[in-house]
This record gives sequence, structure tokens and C-alpha cells, in this order.
Amino acid sequence: MKNMTLENIAKACNGTYFGEEQKKQNQICGAVTDSRQVEEGFLFIPIKGARADGHDFIPDVWNKGAVAVLSEKKLKDCTKPYILVKSTEQALKAIAKFYRCQLTIPVVGITGSVGKTSTKEMIASVLSKKYKVLKTAGNYNNEIGLPLTLLRIQEEHEAAVVEMGISDFGEMHRLADMAQPDICVITNIGICHLENLKTRDGILRAKSEIFDLLKPKGQIVLNGEDDKLSTLKEVKGIKPVFYGFKENETVRQDIYADHIKNCGLKGMEADIHTKEGEISVHIPIPGQHNIFNAMAATGVGLALGMELKEIQAGIESVETIGGRTNLIEIGGLIVIDDCYNANPVSMRASIDVLSNGLARTVAILGDMGELGENEKKLHYEVGAYVAQKQIDTLFCAGALSEEIAQGARDTNDWCEVFHFDSRDEMLSQVLDYLQEGDTVLVKASHFMDYPKVVEAIQERFR
Repeated sequence: MKNMTLENIAKACNGTYFGEEQKKQNQICGAVTDSRQVEEGFLFIPIKGARADGHDFIPDVWNKGAVAVLSEKKLKDCTKPYILVKSTEQALKAIAKFYRCQLTIPVVGITGSVGKTSTKEMIASVLSKKYKVLKTAGNYNNEIGLPLTLLRIQEEHEAAVVEMGISDFGEMHRLADMAQPDICVITNIGICHLENLKTRDGILRAKSEIFDLLKPKGQIVLNGEDDKLSTLKEVKGIKPVFYGFKENETVRQDIYADHIKNCGLKGMEADIHTKEGEISVHIPIPGQHNIFNAMAATGVGLALGMELKEIQAGIESVETIGGRTNLIEIGGLIVIDDCYNANPVSMRASIDVLSNGLARTVAILGDMGELGENEKKLHYEVGAYVAQKQIDTLFCAGALSEEIAQGARDTNDWCEVFHFDSRDEMLSQVLDYLQEGDTVLVKASHFMDYPKVVEAIQERFR
């Protein structure tokens, strides 16, 4: 890791170095906050959490070869190098920013209300056809996860694709200060985190903080179908590249898709048009939203000098990840595992995918969080959408999901509806109900812990 000596790290985080003078020039080769992930030559950064204090694990990391640790308190009888700081969380951010400033590779920052992770995966798949790419792992997209992602960048990497998630004003500015993106991608301005951001205009303002630290010659890629994003005609003298559909006359679409074919659960087909030419692609992941992801990835690929045939290959080789429209075939069932998180927009997109099921379709839904004062209405509308799409059966659990159930019941009697107070109460009924041939969607906000629903279905039908 370039210039990442203990001396430079101490200066970057305004810390005080303790240890042998000659070891100040020792370089770290990685940094983690989880003591279990420490390897030879790593820096351990202990974080105080709700259930554990990372400082308690400092003695363990020396045996794993840690080169040094940070600490918020002086370490008694410590013979190993450590850096004393006021806050390890703030130090982590400062160190990540310092390291980012040493890098010359392009960093792509992705945000939006819905689709950040799937767009990240699509962009990374495209860029991997030309570059060695580092991408955000899992949900490492916040003020702890992002700096840890940046500190995973190694000499062999030629591009980084980082996901940036927020729930309040100011957070995106702090993330951008660390990432300093060369390319900014915003997928949409939806309905989420309304408790703090209040309105979609508030969400737009908060997400737009990503531009605060955009490089002077940077580029911006935006969803031109979004009514809020389409108002951003110029940012810091930079004209955004918009993507969308040709028939939209309200905004110039630099990249657009047509001749769209829905292949059901086998994916989507489309022609993607650019100023450099066009490509016909088969996207191996179902859902029209993945066409948007492909167009965003096309914009980033072109910005980084890729040829259209390379972009096409990257789109057609993208893979799903657990919890994100991941199709699982087991025991004659097709399970759409999309249970990592949920909001009204992503719920509708997943229900659209489910509606392509060839036999009986079953939606297993749960509460959505952080929707503010209109949360009941927004849940009700999701239930109505389930019924409108003629999904055969709806199972849902949770206090707010009672509105989902009512919305489905009020819309039509096509859909058979079951509501339960808790996930576990629902689960036993679900397992008895499912049968061979069913297509099943599992989706709820993260706090509902719906991966356990997917695990239980797999266990029953394995």
C-alpha cells in the first residue's frame, strides 16, 4: 500500500505513535476492524460497537501478525507499535482519505435510493473485461464500510467501484470526501429514508452531495427517466450523461435502450444505443430495472475508454449475489431471494419479476423501514400492486405489513392473502403451503431478517 507507513498513518489521523522509532517506517498491507480478519502486516482498527468493544481484542491480533493497532486509550505494558487517537472511527476515515489521495486509479461512486448494489455489480462486471477491479463487498457502503473498502485497494487494481449509502444530510459529503470519485452514478431518487430526508427533494439534495468532491475532470452518469435527476442539467460545469428510453422527450438520453424483450426469469434482451454505436445484449438477470443497470454500466465503460464489445461481454456475464434478485432452484421451486432490503420502488420491481413465474406465484413480504409519516399508505400501495400484478398468493408478516395485506384484499379477490404478526409464525404456514412448481419471492427490509425464510425453504425442499 503506497506510502502507508506507520509514521504517515499517525500523521494522517492526527494520532500519537508509540513504539520503537525504527518501526515507524513499517508499511501496512491492509487494515480491518474485525480482529478475525487480521493477517500478517495488517493494521487493526478497533471500533466500539453496541455489543462489543474492539479494544478487547487487541491482544489477539498480535499473534496473527498485526503490524500495529489504533487505540483510544494508552495500552499498558504494550511492546508492539500502536497509534493513540481520540476516535478510532474518525481515524479510520482520515486514514482512508489519505490513502485515496495516493491512488491514481479511477474510482466510480454509486448512489441512489434503489439499485445501488445491482448497479455496482453490473458496472464491476463490465469494467472487469478490461481492468482489474475492486468493488464494494456486501453492505460495506456506509461511513465504516466505505473506508474499509478503499483500504482494500491494492497495487494490482486498476479501477474501483464503490457503493455509497446514506440516510441523512451530510453523510454523503463525508463519504465523498473519502472516495473522491472520478465518476458519479446516481440510479434514482425514490422513497426511502424519509424519516430524516422528509421528501424526494430532500433525498435529491442529500444524494447530490456526492458531487462535492467529484474530480474537476470527472464525469456524471444519471438515470434520465427519473424526474428529479433529469433536472440536473449541469453540475460544476460538467454535463451529465443521461440514460433511459428513446421515447422520453423530456430529457436528452445519451444512452438509450429499445427493442426490449422480457425473457421471464431467464432475463432481459435489449438494444443499447450510444454515440459510439449500439450493442444487442442479453442480460441474464430478470427484471426491467436491470436494463437501467446495463445502461449505467455502458456509460461508465465508455467514460473509461472501453469498446462496445467489451461492455457487451461484461453485461452478458454479470452474476447475481445472495439477497439481490438471486434465483435459487431447489426441490422443484424457484425462489427469488431478494431479501437484503426493501422500499416501495424495489418492492414493485421484485413483484414485476415474480409475475413472470410460469406456475403458481407466491410473494413472501415483510415490513419496510424508514418511510416516515406515510409508511402505512406506502405499505398499502405495495399490497395493491401485488394484487394488480395477479400474484396468486401473498404471505406477509409484521405490524406494517398488515397494510400490505389489506391493500391486496381491497384491490381484488384474485390474490389469496395471509398476514401474521411475526416472521416465525408465518414461516411454519409458508413451508406447509409451498409446493413443487411454485415461484416464490422473499423480500423485506433488513431488520426483518428474511434470509432465515430463504434458509428454511431451502432446508425443507433440499
